[in-house]
Amino acid sequence: MLQKAIQNVFFQLTSSVEQLDAKEYSQECRSLSGSTIGKHLRHVIELFQSLEKGYDAGIVNYEKRKRDPQIENDKDFALSLLHEIQDNLGKPDKELNLESSYDDGSSEIITIKTNYNRELVYNLEHTIHHMALIRIGINEVSKIRLPENYGVASSTVKYRLSCAQ
Repeated sequence: MLQKAIQNVFFQLTSSVEQLDAKEYSQECRSLSGSTIGKHLRHVIELFQSLEKGYDAGIVNYEKRKRDPQIENDKDFALSLLHEIQDNLGKPDKELNLESSYDDGSSEIITIKTNYNRELVYNLEHTIHHMALIRIGINEVSKIRLPENYGVASSTVKYRLSCAQ
């Protein structure tokens, strides 16, 4: 069920990025404070890669991601990574440790117990959030039409449907 939800969101994300030309993908957007669609997609991809990388060792640290400029500037490379992530989603749930340093004024690492499925949920919700930002960028740099619920959480979609009835 969870993997299916991620697949659905990735389908929307992939479909939208495929319609952009290379310039639109990497164009700075005023409405995103100078960020680009590619930078937001890179962020999404690298969080999933961090989870994948940390799975075997049992330690996930999203702060140590690579921040690869090729992902944010080469949409075909980014799309290939999205497909790779989708192919690796079927792992069994297991306990993990999440490492992070949440205080800007300190380098102290804290460790929080979590699990693979919980981190998939986090990444799914985080992806939807970035899709909302990507939607803003697409509306600024392109004329492509996005699905009505692009970048909208499933709970919001369900709520809207219940209100419409």
